[in-house]
Amino acid sequence: MIDLIIAILLDLVLGDPEDFPHPVKLMGKIISFEEKIFRKLFKEEMLYFAGFLIVVINLSLAFFIPFYILKVIKPFKIIYHIVNIYLLYTTIAARCLADEANKVHSALKDSIQSARRRVSYIVGRDTNNLNETEIVRATIETVSENTSDGVIAPLFYASLYGAPLALCYKMVNTMDSMLGYKNERFKRIGFFPAKTDDVFNFIPARLTGLLMILTYPKQINRSFRIMIRDRKNHKSPNCAYPEAATAGILGVLLGGNNYYFGELVEKPTIGDYLRPLQRDDIKKSIQIMYRTEFLYMALYIIVWWCLR
Repeated sequence: MIDLIIAILLDLVLGDPEDFPHPVKLMGKIISFEEKIFRKLFKEEMLYFAGFLIVVINLSLAFFIPFYILKVIKPFKIIYHIVNIYLLYTTIAARCLADEANKVHSALKDSIQSARRRVSYIVGRDTNNLNETEIVRATIETVSENTSDGVIAPLFYASLYGAPLALCYKMVNTMDSMLGYKNERFKRIGFFPAKTDDVFNFIPARLTGLLMILTYPKQINRSFRIMIRDRKNHKSPNCAYPEAATAGILGVLLGGNNYYFGELVEKPTIGDYLRPLQRDDIKKSIQIMYRTEFLYMALYIIVWWCLR
């Protein structure tokens, strides 16, 4: 437990330094290499099987490599804890997410072109023609979704089985972000990575939505009602939970249609239009993320203490 708390504090202080060695960067290179190789080895109709192989290979690598590294160095207590803390730290992305969202907020003060470019770094949708409201919406949706994907989910799996399972989850999430699109290029090879991500995020997404709601008692009735009502208003079976909770807390409308790789993807809306989106809602979504992280850790410490 102490290692995980230190890892969270390191993330809050350091974030994700650009030149710092990071397992997720290695994961991305592995996935990119695998995609190129399997596209050469398999015909188009066999890419479903290729995606399945990518999932099996990468889950094995992400779990067993850190598992055996930690097992080998376990007799050396200081080294073990340093490595374990580092591995746990690399799975948490709260500070990085906050920094990127704040950069979008700052860019909106400069120019719409600057904000479009900055938001393109954190979203998969086309950003060239977004207006200010759409940029704010895209940023809030990203912060909300990644409160689950980048914060609560890795903490949840780290709580269950330490760094190996947390890194296994990060591999799942990275595969989905790189291959899990439903367009013509990725719909076959990305089918199993996307479904695996759906399974791994089933509990964390719902837990994240619930924790978000609990951090804002004054809006608890509205946010819970909207989360339950709009929980299926997303092509993902999981993303709507944290997004709907955030929409309910803020009293805004999220979701709706977006363009991806030049193709219009129609999506239902999430939340109620009680007021228009504003720039500072980006800041508020970051506050929701941090409150949710702190609440999770407080509950984790209480449960750990009771089970001692």
